[in-house]
Amino acid sequence: MNFLDCFAGIGGFRLGLEKAGHTCIGYIEKDKYARQSYEAIYDAGKEKLIGEDITKITDEEFRKLRGKVDMLVGGFPCQAFSIAGHKRGFSDTRGTLFFELIRATKQIKPQILLFENVKNLLSHDEGKTFETILYTLDELGYDVEWQLLNSKNHGVPQHRERVFIVGHLRGERGRKVFPIRSSYKQTPNRNEKSTNTITARYGEAQSNGSYVIKNKQKKKIDKLTILVKEATVKGYSEACLGDSINLEYPDSKTRRGRVGKKVAQTLTTSCNQGVIISVEDTQVVMPENTKEKYRVRKLTPKECWRLQGFPDWAFDKARSSGVSDSQLYKQAGNAVTVNVAYEIGLRL
Repeated sequence: MNFLDCFAGIGGFRLGLEKAGHTCIGYIEKDKYARQSYEAIYDAGKEKLIGEDITKITDEEFRKLRGKVDMLVGGFPCQAFSIAGHKRGFSDTRGTLFFELIRATKQIKPQILLFENVKNLLSHDEGKTFETILYTLDELGYDVEWQLLNSKNHGVPQHRERVFIVGHLRGERGRKVFPIRSSYKQTPNRNEKSTNTITARYGEAQSNGSYVIKNKQKKKIDKLTILVKEATVKGYSEACLGDSINLEYPDSKTRRGRVGKKVAQTLTTSCNQGVIISVEDTQVVMPENTKEKYRVRKLTPKECWRLQGFPDWAFDKARSSGVSDSQLYKQAGNAVTVNVAYEIGLRL
């Protein structure tokens, strides 16, 4: 199917759907740095840019796409619904961008709608927000199905729950997409002593110390475990080699879930996560008198992109275009996991 990539970001939906055999015929993205990465990755020139700001694309411009677009795709901005944000929903201007997708749908009348958002969308405003979305799509003539999918069940070691919504234009033939079960099959790892850790499958060798963190909060209790402050009965959680640690608000006494056991936690726009590594397995030079055998290292931008299912060539193209590390981190945190998009695309 031919699809229009709305709120395209760096093209997580696009990469997954194209891998599944679909074709992108245009994209919409407002953020200039995300657009810079997107255009570098897909060699997308201005001829495929439908518009930068979806609110400024006219109904007439959308109508010209009728008959050309089979599927409308959009990970509409999630900050208005996310737990990390202020959860203001449709009262936030970013939340109202959902209705821009509805406006486009009215004019284009695609066979399929594919939307993505945060888990909190399901419970926001006691479920009224999601009810509004379902009612609106029904009124437009779409039969809707949805599922909460976790990226860690689809081949990437990241705990990332997102709700995916599929709308089928009533009267058109279409097969049911959900439920999708785990597609991840564990494969033998070359490095047996760090099997299934983040760094074993998704890490990159460090030739300098730019991502090494001198973590003042850690307390050594043995050669493989450190204590991480958490709002639990014990007051801490144990983190071992290969575990991830959320490095935001290290002195907080109210945060929980700061340790990810062999998987990264949900990437945010700051991607402020670290992973416990063995000094012996890196190129990081340590003082001769040090007794510590491990370090907490911040995930690199490339590792964050890998955790979203992007191949290295895509990251390298984005970086080569001149995008900064801070923007690369932000783009990874905002992206749709490629593997999940691919699994959905296979069923459309």
